[in-house]
Amino acid sequence: MDIEQAVAELGNVEEVSGLPLAWRWSPMWRFVFSLAVDVDGRWAYQMNSIDVHDEGLARAVLTFARQHRLGRGSEARPLTVVPGFSYGTYRFDAVAAASPAVHGYHLGRNEALNEVVSAVFPVYQCEFRGDENLEEAVLRVKSMLRPTVITRQPVPYLRMRYENTRTGGGSVGPSRGFTTLDVLERELRLLEGAPGSFVEFENSRGDVWHVEWNGSWLVNGTPQEAPPSEDWTASALGCP
Repeated sequence: MDIEQAVAELGNVEEVSGLPLAWRWSPMWRFVFSLAVDVDGRWAYQMNSIDVHDEGLARAVLTFARQHRLGRGSEARPLTVVPGFSYGTYRFDAVAAASPAVHGYHLGRNEALNEVVSAVFPVYQCEFRGDENLEEAVLRVKSMLRPTVITRQPVPYLRMRYENTRTGGGSVGPSRGFTTLDVLERELRLLEGAPGSFVEFENSRGDVWHVEWNGSWLVNGTPQEAPPSEDWTASALGCP
């Protein structure tokens, strides 16, 4: 399809300064959408931002995505992440691409365009393991990461299961499920004084920690003199 023509038909479109074959448009004051076409014109990379837009960052992300052909093609994984990105004072260290089945940016308006666009956004490597399936990718991108917010803090890849004998709280089943850092830190604090309880969590590298309190602290079976601190948790998750 003619991607450039499809973008022009969106209306209110202008060129991105300093980046050939790239345009931006704003459907309402809070949003700015930026898109760059690949060199052969057969694929495109789109970055959306809400409330705060940084033209330089968007240009850098689109350039990086085009150089690495991020998420291009029907055989691409639901999420593709390439490290080595940096721009200005931002702490992002990678760029991610979400497949058309994950982002749905143009569904209901131009399905053909939707199928040849990667949604790209700056990320932290600690947020991804690299083997996310479609269901996991949709959950992470649409419900957890807030990829359109360029001022966001890291949302580490974190899967957890737990049981607390005192509060009665716990996860369902033997598998670890996605959760957020504040939930992990809360459940770690609640372990003290609850013998027989545990928190088990996994980071983006597949490292697993099993934390218990049975009158003293145990981490992966090794006694600890003090409870896990927020600094220890951040280090375990590998986020800056």
